[in-house]
Amino acid sequence: MISIGILGGTGYTGKKLIQFCSNHPFVKDFEVYANTTADENLSTLFPDIEGMIEDKKVLSIKSVSFDHDLYFLTLPHGEALNFVPALISKGKKVIDLGGDYRLDFEELYLQWYKLEHSSSYLLKSKVYGLADFYKTEYTDAQLIANPGCYPTAVLLSLLPIVKNFGDDIVSVSCSAYSGTSGAGKSPKSEFLLTEMEGNVKAYNVNTHRHEPEILQTLYKNGFHSPFAFTTHLLPVAVGIYATSFIHLKNNVDEASVQKIYKQVYEESSFVRIRKMPPELKWVINSNFCDINVSVKEKKVVVTTAIDNLVKGAAGQAIQNMNKLYGWDESLGILQKEVKHAALS
Repeated sequence: MISIGILGGTGYTGKKLIQFCSNHPFVKDFEVYANTTADENLSTLFPDIEGMIEDKKVLSIKSVSFDHDLYFLTLPHGEALNFVPALISKGKKVIDLGGDYRLDFEELYLQWYKLEHSSSYLLKSKVYGLADFYKTEYTDAQLIANPGCYPTAVLLSLLPIVKNFGDDIVSVSCSAYSGTSGAGKSPKSEFLLTEMEGNVKAYNVNTHRHEPEILQTLYKNGFHSPFAFTTHLLPVAVGIYATSFIHLKNNVDEASVQKIYKQVYEESSFVRIRKMPPELKWVINSNFCDINVSVKEKKVVVTTAIDNLVKGAAGQAIQNMNKLYGWDESLGILQKEVKHAALS
């Protein structure tokens, strides 16, 4: 049994973490720390889950206790730097859901986040927690960088192709779409219902911070081709939908590609290989990543759907915690153990 501290735990992702921790059989207790919502009751902040979780008062993030075993951080970019080094020095385990420790080099962090990295020595020792990719090694890990929502969807889409056809790839393009909750809980005029209803728009074209995160992992797995990544905003609250276009030098057989995807994810509880392109409504409020692969001669099209707050954030963080401690990775996420989701 472990004790958990959730730093910045009163946003959308924090709420999901609270729900998962409340249902986890090996979590004995948790505390929530925040800034502006300190001293508020959880039942006041989240009235819809009153009676489903233990009601408690939010503590000030300025007085974080070192008594917990593991810490989830759901803080704005740059703020995790104020806490992670001290937690690591105390021997604590940390899962950071922000972007401060995802990149391997401080120069990349400065380039894409416009911030100086004050604990770059931790970048090499951290584990990039793409939980369903079984090359990820958790032995002796103390700091896990939880992947971003877009990278989770895109990397799970592309890694089977990259690892098996790396030298044959001419180019990859990815068009990805997010619900407005991906921008967080702070009010912004461009995300008002009156602005987004019936609307779709591209944003951060060629400048999205998740692009170097995606490329970093692709490069490590043999990718060395041109890559394009464009993000869009959907008039929905939750979800990520990604369509990836892979152009190859030679024709490829669809049955062989389908077999590769099923083999790569045959041990995953949360990746489902679908016979048709997935829909957002199939994955909302779940930790599943649904993938469909279509092949025509030299072109492979992979469509993928996830919930950005669960699979793209809190759900994968709980999955990473489970793997870190050697527990079944579905604990606290699914009501019962599920195996071989890729074959369903």
